Amino acid sequence: MTARDVAFAVVRDVFGPELRGAQAAFDVRARRAGLDARDRAFAAELAYGSIKRRRLIDWYLAPYVGGRERPLPAAILEVLRLGVYQLRFMSGMGDHAAVSETVNLAWRHGHRGTAGLVNAVLRRMIADGPAEPVPAEFPSENEYLGTAYSVPNWVAAQFARAYDGVRDAALAGVNSAPQHALRVNCLRALPEIVAEELAARGIEVRRSPFVAESLIVDSGTVGDDPAGRWSVQGEAAAMPVDLLAPRTGEAVLEFCGGRGNKTIQLAARTGVTGHVVTVESDEKKVMVMREQLERGGALNVAVVAGDAREAAPEIRASAVLLDAPCSGLGVIGRHPEARWRKTPQDGARLASTQAELLAAAAARTAPGGRLVYSVCSSDPREGRERIDAFLADDGSFARAPLPERYAPFERNGDVVVPVGIEGRDGFYIATLQRAASP
Repeated sequence: MTARDVAFAVVRDVFGPELRGAQAAFDVRARRAGLDARDRAFAAELAYGSIKRRRLIDWYLAPYVGGRERPLPAAILEVLRLGVYQLRFMSGMGDHAAVSETVNLAWRHGHRGTAGLVNAVLRRMIADGPAEPVPAEFPSENEYLGTAYSVPNWVAAQFARAYDGVRDAALAGVNSAPQHALRVNCLRALPEIVAEELAARGIEVRRSPFVAESLIVDSGTVGDDPAGRWSVQGEAAAMPVDLLAPRTGEAVLEFCGGRGNKTIQLAARTGVTGHVVTVESDEKKVMVMREQLERGGALNVAVVAGDAREAAPEIRASAVLLDAPCSGLGVIGRHPEARWRKTPQDGARLASTQAELLAAAAARTAPGGRLVYSVCSSDPREGRERIDAFLADDGSFARAPLPERYAPFERNGDVVVPVGIEGRDGFYIATLQRAASP
């Protein structure tokens, strides 16, 4: 299989009846094809990019195939989409090579007639040089934004509400490469030592101005360290622990520990004299977490497998972290197919669970303690509205002052990290303080 065959197969997997995830499909297809590093990178950009830009690509194709009496075979339409992506979005791609290789792909998945149609459509598009979408061509602003940035209209509208002033940058960002960052496990290594080691390998990194453990990778690729010294984790995903600011020797409670990325960070901050209890209901995640904790040397962590709303009712911790399950709109840039699978109802559906988890976390926060609530979402029903409703019901909590370094993300007392800006994931984080006992 060629790189284009792999990209074609991935797209068919994602939009086929099984609705596979793009990354999982790509890993399987690329491994079977035995692609070298260069072809693998090409196939990944073509597959992921054409999935993300699908709506805009179809807008470009509409004048050429939209008026047909008989619709194109699904496979040939996917071939055309791959061809348009190469012509419109892939830098360094010559028109002749893009057309020729896409026509060959059409031959392999169609016949002489469909290959000829693909050739004609792509060459006509080159000759026409179609312009980009402009607002005047659309009945509403959200219709324009959704088409121009290739997202559903409701996502465009939500970003407009959530990211005032940087809406367009956020929408553009989810179509660009996401940030590549590492979170150093300070139980095993120091960030400056890891940075020196990676530099010796030719991998350029820089320290995050927000999170002490985070290194931003500017060039090169690096995965999780087998010895547990660092893990791949976005800078924004490490901010909730940083804002909780657990202290050496402190007792910390974590709800929804997931696979343990934030748990390791908590364990390192509290040190050998501290103690972390983490609660997670998903058995598979618990297994991964236990492995990561062992590899990372986090001996001060107790893992509780169960529903956080009911587990560990006797605990009262001075620092509580709730990284709540959410719609995940803040990470759609990392998952190419995600924008096409989420719905406007996701935020409302999850809000009740988030409220229950927040109430349970509050009940386990000791007087005078801190509670940090975070979601990787732009939906106000999961973020600002959820916290405002909680504070209206529980007068013992109030918003705590934010560290000065978070001023760029401060919005009415909370931290709002816009998705896509500088490649970051989108996060909403509220830092709360419970009043001390009389």
